[in-house]
Amino acid sequence: MPLIDGKKVAKEMRERIAHKVEVVKNQTGKVPGLATVLIGEDPASMVYVRNKNKTCKELGFNSFQHNLPETTKENDLLALVDELNQNDQVSGILVQLPLPQHIDSQKVLEAIDPGKDVDGFHPVNVGKLVTGTATLVPCTPAGIIELLNHYSVDIEGKHAVVLGRSNIVGKPVSLLLLNRNATVTICHSRTKDLPVVTRSADILVAAVGKANFVTGDMVRDGAVVIDVGINRVDGKLVGDVAFDEVEPKAALITPVPGGVGPMTIAMLMQNTLKAFTASIQPS
Repeated sequence: MPLIDGKKVAKEMRERIAHKVEVVKNQTGKVPGLATVLIGEDPASMVYVRNKNKTCKELGFNSFQHNLPETTKENDLLALVDELNQNDQVSGILVQLPLPQHIDSQKVLEAIDPGKDVDGFHPVNVGKLVTGTATLVPCTPAGIIELLNHYSVDIEGKHAVVLGRSNIVGKPVSLLLLNRNATVTICHSRTKDLPVVTRSADILVAAVGKANFVTGDMVRDGAVVIDVGINRVDGKLVGDVAFDEVEPKAALITPVPGGVGPMTIAMLMQNTLKAFTASIQPS
């Protein structure tokens, strides 16, 4: 079965990160610190943040948790972000999205110091991604590239089709693939003759948030299929790709769960380590 094992790749990455943290700690007495900010009690967000803080402890990072009520005012959140920007022990700041409607998410994201923006969402880091000079890249797209690298998928010159144009996955992964010299097509809800386009893909990335959207007739034999979707159907997690239909045709495919998902937190830790390393370099 041509499965891409995200759990295995993420575990190897975490082990490498933990080793680097131990080395730097012995040299400097310092370790990376990740601050998470969670507003309200959205169950999925609470699970994500808990997993991030648990991983911090496993890797030897400091973890700073800020769980605030749903009624938190925008000004109070911005004040906390400013405080974290000034805190030398905090290498990375992660404000868990979505935020309550009364808070302007973009304003909050732009308030984070770009050097501590481990989600890679600040306009400065987005601009660097566009120009091919980014160091802090959105975690899920970075994880996708890491998986392709691990499985020696040749990206250069290949046709990559990305389903979805979100700022979190679709756009950044398209830019990362373009920076690796793929020919990239971005598809969305207005794309005409979608199956014709997807069947031309050497690498197909599905990030539309619709369960089993990509069916067998939309994929050519020998394609590499990356499924970013996480959807719950009848109590079971499924991706955007109809796995049982597509898997026999794919050269490689990510399962859901256990494909892209584990890579996201691993890349967050990698970004936090990068931000920490940059902060302790002599200027």
